[in-house]
Amino acid sequence: MQSLAAPRSRSQREAARRGGHSRKAPVIAGIAAAALVVVVGLAFVISRVFGGGAGQDTLPNQGEQVEVVIDDGSGANAVAAKLKDAGVIANTDDFITQARKQKADSQLKSGAYVFTVGQDIDSIISQLISGPNSTSGRLTVPEGLTVPQTARLVSEALSVSGDDFIAQAKASNYVADYPFLANAADDSLEGFLCPKTYDFSGRSDVTADAVIRAMLDQYNADVASLDFASGEALIADRYGITMSDYDVIKLASIVEREAVTDGQRPKVASVFFNRLKAGMALQSDATMMYVTGGEVTADDLKTESPYNTYLNAGLTPTPICTPSVDSIKAVLSPDDTDYLYFYITQTDEWFSSTYDEHLQAIEENR
Repeated sequence: MQSLAAPRSRSQREAARRGGHSRKAPVIAGIAAAALVVVVGLAFVISRVFGGGAGQDTLPNQGEQVEVVIDDGSGANAVAAKLKDAGVIANTDDFITQARKQKADSQLKSGAYVFTVGQDIDSIISQLISGPNSTSGRLTVPEGLTVPQTARLVSEALSVSGDDFIAQAKASNYVADYPFLANAADDSLEGFLCPKTYDFSGRSDVTADAVIRAMLDQYNADVASLDFASGEALIADRYGITMSDYDVIKLASIVEREAVTDGQRPKVASVFFNRLKAGMALQSDATMMYVTGGEVTADDLKTESPYNTYLNAGLTPTPICTPSVDSIKAVLSPDDTDYLYFYITQTDEWFSSTYDEHLQAIEENR
């Protein structure tokens, strides 16, 4: 409910990556050239046999970057085989000899790496000792996303199908291990796929299930420390409203989509609680955006949907996104105000106690 007449998307609210040669002394020149060939050839043989030098023969695709995943527990032999299979090195013997010469066999770290085809062996070993340098396998999930939006990010960052992710994202698949899902409506994980940066690099078991479990584990870690009981008691005392933990997440998801700054969240929460106490509809554009997937028109606000908080009193059936911890905290500890309306732009905010004040704020600041 940014305003009754000015629905807007979160993207509008948030202003959120390479000579000449001589003919003299031909016999002497010929002898010198032959001697040079012998010396170079001998040096090459010595290098190949004794591992002197860490350069490589020219390889196909020389200079191209290749990602290589090194498995846990890999020694020099296994790593060399991986690098050769990926086309990074010409042969395994040079790598193994150099790694052992540097006593690096037990120091090579697993994970995802980006190497250059034909890269100097010493630098490859140095990188393997330092650790993974690839960002592949990292998944960043921001606050305020829906399950389908999260699935899209997962499919882009990891080798997991978005459709598989959505099919797996059912509360019934996880409630036995995560009791906080017991009251989740519509078998939905909406609201519980915790925002964070997850690192799956070097793992061969990245499935939809593994990603979802990592998110639920993080939700449990981030939210378990919050005092739901005290917050729900405050809400009951101040507003006469009984809220379950799931209700808190539902309202926090709406606050997440309506507020722009952290400082606005407790005030936005207070507006919604005041409206619930007064028997008023929440009138949040964000809840209908969950249905439309984008902008909301005046006609959309007349459309029957359990997520239309203009036509229906109370909360939505499920959360409309995954809220931030700050939004959950705002619902558990809202500001004590008499506000019933708010109008929030990219740069400013107006909170009003009456509809006339609200209309005036819109008229003067749109």
